Amino acid sequence: MSTALIVLLFLLGVALIVKGGDAFVDASSWIAEAFHIPKFMIGATIVSLATTLPELLVSSIAASQGRTEMAIGNAVGSVTANVGLIMGISILCMPSRMKRGQFALKGILMIASAGLLYLLSRGGSLSLRRGAVLLAVFLVFFWQNIREAGRAIGLASGGERPEGGVILNLAKFLLGAAGIVLGAQLLVDNGSALARLLGVPEGIIGVTVIAIGTSLPELVTTLTAIAKKQASLSIGNIIGANIIDLTLILPVSAWISQGSLPISAQSARLDFPACFLVCLIAVLPPLLTERFRRWQGLLLLAVYAGYLSALCTAFL
Repeated sequence: MSTALIVLLFLLGVALIVKGGDAFVDASSWIAEAFHIPKFMIGATIVSLATTLPELLVSSIAASQGRTEMAIGNAVGSVTANVGLIMGISILCMPSRMKRGQFALKGILMIASAGLLYLLSRGGSLSLRRGAVLLAVFLVFFWQNIREAGRAIGLASGGERPEGGVILNLAKFLLGAAGIVLGAQLLVDNGSALARLLGVPEGIIGVTVIAIGTSLPELVTTLTAIAKKQASLSIGNIIGANIIDLTLILPVSAWISQGSLPISAQSARLDFPACFLVCLIAVLPPLLTERFRRWQGLLLLAVYAGYLSALCTAFL
């Protein structure tokens, strides 16, 4: 494939993600208003499931090809990018309040998922049995969200639906999700090809280009939500996506790779601790104060920049 075609497909991926993200957030907000479901809940379930499809696809394909380091790096690196980079940008641009009761369980589950991953993989691999522990956390997360959404619908008072028809918004939702997934795949594939042409090691590609590339749906959804002043949708999407990355994608990858994912020294010493640290910084302050503040966003961005610097130093 020529360099010109790689660049063209890379730019097409960017365009699909931007337009898909815009349609996706519009439709998700309409669903929340039409059915009286809290926007945080929509962000943490429907939106986060769709926007984590690129990570699931990339890690599954990598695991099936025996490229387990890339499978793990993509999933964990995406969480670190989601929190350190994307959530940092979101909080810096749009500090907001978050009710503790609505946020606490999901925030604690995110920290627990990152901590469990580190503990369960200390033996040098993530077995299928240990992955089942992470999968149990995912099932608890999803079951709780379904319960809360059902309670919100049951308690919601009647009212007028927002403007726009069901068919139109369903079409926007599906087409937006498809645009995000296809665009991210084009971006990752061709971004990786460009990186290889520049001589960047595959280890760096896994936790940087691919991890950030598959996190672009969350980034675009977050930036679109910021523009539309939908802070709860943005934070909910990021937290939900992170829990899914850690508790669904890695067990699936372990199953595909015949029951065990070997954990590299880099993942154990750098990637997993960095992931756990940014999750702590993101969750603990709002649990205490019920507010996301700009200093928190700056700290997340600083930690993520330090992580990338340490990663590049280790490889170079």
